[in-house]
Amino acid sequence: MTPRLSPTPALSVPLDHGALRDQFPILATQLHGRPLAYLDNAASTQQPREVIQAVSAYHQQYHANIHRGVYELSRNATRMHDYAREVVAHFLHAAEPAECLFTRGTTESINLVAATWGRANLRPGDEIILTELEHHSNIVPWQMVCAETGACIRVIPINDDGELDLAAYHRLLCSRTRLVAVNHVSNALGTVNPVREMIVDAHAVGALALIDGAQWVAHGPTDVQALDADFYAFSGHKLYGPTGIGVLYGKRSLLEAMPPYQGGGDMIERVTFAQTSYAQIPNRFEAGTPHIAGAVGLAAAIDWLEAIGFERVAEHEQGLLKRATERLGNIRGLDIKGTARNKAGVISWVISDPPLGTLDIGMQLDLRSICIRTGHHCCQPLMDRLGVSSTARASFALYNQLAEVERLADALEEIITAVRARVVPTAPNRAADHGGMAAPSEEFPQFPAAVAESPAAAAETIAEVFAILPDWPMRHQQIMDFGERLPPMPAALKTEAHFVPGCQSRVHLAARVRPGTDSVIEFLADSDAGIVRGLIALLQQLYSGQSAQDILAFDAQTFFSSLGLDAHLSMTRRNGLLSLLERIRQIAQRQVDAHPTA
Repeated sequence: MTPRLSPTPALSVPLDHGALRDQFPILATQLHGRPLAYLDNAASTQQPREVIQAVSAYHQQYHANIHRGVYELSRNATRMHDYAREVVAHFLHAAEPAECLFTRGTTESINLVAATWGRANLRPGDEIILTELEHHSNIVPWQMVCAETGACIRVIPINDDGELDLAAYHRLLCSRTRLVAVNHVSNALGTVNPVREMIVDAHAVGALALIDGAQWVAHGPTDVQALDADFYAFSGHKLYGPTGIGVLYGKRSLLEAMPPYQGGGDMIERVTFAQTSYAQIPNRFEAGTPHIAGAVGLAAAIDWLEAIGFERVAEHEQGLLKRATERLGNIRGLDIKGTARNKAGVISWVISDPPLGTLDIGMQLDLRSICIRTGHHCCQPLMDRLGVSSTARASFALYNQLAEVERLADALEEIITAVRARVVPTAPNRAADHGGMAAPSEEFPQFPAAVAESPAAAAETIAEVFAILPDWPMRHQQIMDFGERLPPMPAALKTEAHFVPGCQSRVHLAARVRPGTDSVIEFLADSDAGIVRGLIALLQQLYSGQSAQDILAFDAQTFFSSLGLDAHLSMTRRNGLLSLLERIRQIAQRQVDAHPTA
């Protein structure tokens, strides 16, 4: 049986936006009793039914390993994989399919270039030019290869609107420049960069150009030959396709001169124990069994998107961005970050009046079934340039509606109004009045003493409180109440030495061994996010004033999970909670090691 290599393209996608939304099953979901408003498309887009069905059909009817199989099922799977490469080449206007390598995504594509072209061609004194707008995926691989080769990185600054300083770029270009690596669109600010002009300038000094197209390919047409890009990378999951599949385009002359990225099956011509000869491109760079289903899904996503047409895409998304900019720009206390003249459908902001952590913004919106992204967006150098630790970000796709923009703006106004109206009680001196939080000790008032004889006893008290709260919104409010009662950490203690990493909030922790003891640990901590302050308050109740041995014996992470918090709160570095736990346990472990009999 000959497989259908891709779903039938929606050649007459209706202009009716409701009908288009109906192609995305997940958009019918309700969270917290409200319709889903998914505004995190710069992280990952949702998948239309055509993509879901194409991947499902592959698994149900055509799955087999590709290439050397002589049986029909393997031949069919091979044809589907080859067809997907042809679709990608047509989508990018590449000269030939062999110039399009399948990877796991943009991150692996850039790492591939850094590890192969970079190690083979960079020498001490050579320069790579990046920009202040770059994602970590277009920074860290170059730092790694520079550390190995002696090359160095130069950075194009941005202005206060989030636009590249092209005059500074021209000053950076010189005979030492070997590569210019720049994103087509900033994932954090939405700035659309003039990559065609930048490529021309790079080539003028003999440098190559790599374009990170992750945030562009779903929003506008891409022609790598017209751009004259040497390398171009993108990810399927930002293009209405599956995760774990992406593409690296490279000019044939460059790819043929590059050594392999990984060794293994399918990337060889002949292997002996003495030496190996390698396959031609693209196989040389695709060791092992590929993500066949991902390639099938990517082809289906491209077919679906091209059937709609990028003119429709741009018109719709720019309308959403314009309205979002108008509404959010008129909210008192909200500051939009990134106001470039040429932007994609991304809007980022902070709320400074009243001060509101971006993690709190995201969680409050989640309670209203509005999905946005918060944190540094894997752009910490950019956040440093903007003078913030993180932003809240909404990003739009073809299926989003103006009504969702209005919901977002209305919700933000509601959140800000509620925070302004809230009266934060002054922290009293008695533990009982702290909502169960640890009260400061009399001898050392800035460090909380124990409120229970052991972490387990404190946990029992906390569990009793949460047991009478029936749902997440009520538990969330209880944690926020704990956070409001948390005494602030003295500014003098908020130093780099006490900083605890977490990409969605800033956290500081200062701990000590209580004077006169060998093992009693006391600590203060604080965060710019109310929800994390609440978690700090719970940690203080569990751990502060307890012995190092008891701290190590109690598993707070498992306890938080037993309260159901792991279903709503990341227990990873993202909100700093796990880092806090690790820091406290490290302090306790040092004391146990130093005083094993204490």
